[in-house]
Amino acid sequence: MRRAARRDDGEDEIVDALRAKGVYVKKVNAEGFADLVCWYKGRTLILEVKDGKKPPSARKLSDAEQRFHDDWPGDNLHIVLSADDAIAKFDW
Repeated sequence: MRRAARRDDGEDEIVDALRAKGVYVKKVNAEGFADLVCWYKGRTLILEVKDGKKPPSARKLSDAEQRFHDDWPGDNLHIVLSADDAIAKFDW
């Protein structure tokens, strides 16, 4: 049986900050896929959340996440470490 995906600390803060700006945010629970699919004014971003308070070595992508990042053909997939980082990815 597959266990529920772990959510990174800070993800709820990121989701709340994006929603406060009017961004539609959907949390994703699919192994290897990014954590959040976000839409705002016709633009879709896919965000992988990593805890910016942890050292870089603890923010490493899992093997499945790395494969997804390597295979993704678009330029709308980003790793974010904080609410400010996530907000900065949008063209306001």
